[in-house]
Amino acid sequence: MMYNVLRNAMRSRAVRKEWESVAKRILLDMDGVMADVYQIKGLKYTLEQDGYETVSAYDGEEALKVFSEHAFDMVLLDVMLPKMDGIQVCQRIRETSDIPIIMLTAKGEDLDKILGLEYGADDYMTKPFNILEVKARIKTILRRVQASGTQEDQRLIKVRGLEVNTANRSVALGGREIRLTAKEFDLLQLFISHRGRVFSREEMLDSVWKNDYAGDARTVDVHIRRLREKIEQNPTQPEFIFTKWGVGYYFTDRDD
Repeated sequence: MMYNVLRNAMRSRAVRKEWESVAKRILLDMDGVMADVYQIKGLKYTLEQDGYETVSAYDGEEALKVFSEHAFDMVLLDVMLPKMDGIQVCQRIRETSDIPIIMLTAKGEDLDKILGLEYGADDYMTKPFNILEVKARIKTILRRVQASGTQEDQRLIKVRGLEVNTANRSVALGGREIRLTAKEFDLLQLFISHRGRVFSREEMLDSVWKNDYAGDARTVDVHIRRLREKIEQNPTQPEFIFTKWGVGYYFTDRDD
């Protein structure tokens, strides 16, 4: 297994323009069995050609150690890892960080995919993966996060004790900070910016995941449930995010 930190070295003018002189670090934690070694080397080489630097570790425990010692912008986690599996690593990271996480798995069952998202991952890909697709997802997510973090219009939306700052992507409820994953925040921002509008699962996938996801639409339900658990006093009797049975979900600033 291999665990890599991808650091944007900003070696080319094009890369500097795209990433605005901010070094991006990505943690890659991947199963290094022989079948995967060539893909890992290919991914590292491709990313290095785009101006990234890679650093490797070799199990989940070492990955957490590296993560605790450095600042990162994204994590790629293989589900099958020695000493500590990827889901456990994901859980540990989520205790202190809302960094975007992509899970990599050789198992294609929906249960495994949803389980990974259940523990805080933002997306998943199945192995064997396409190197160009992985690279495209990394760039798309990092570009989106950076764009949201450099908005000039500082917007603070307040709804009955819920405060959402769309500029620095922070959320507070009753004055207490709420830690959301990148996808959870994107969903909340979509809802709170279109209060009263009902979004279908397909519309939410298109608006939030865009081209980064090609899996089961039930992923939306998992994210909605996790979001409710964080912002609702009683998730079974929501005050903010409601279900329109047979249609989708909507956000309201009044009692329904």
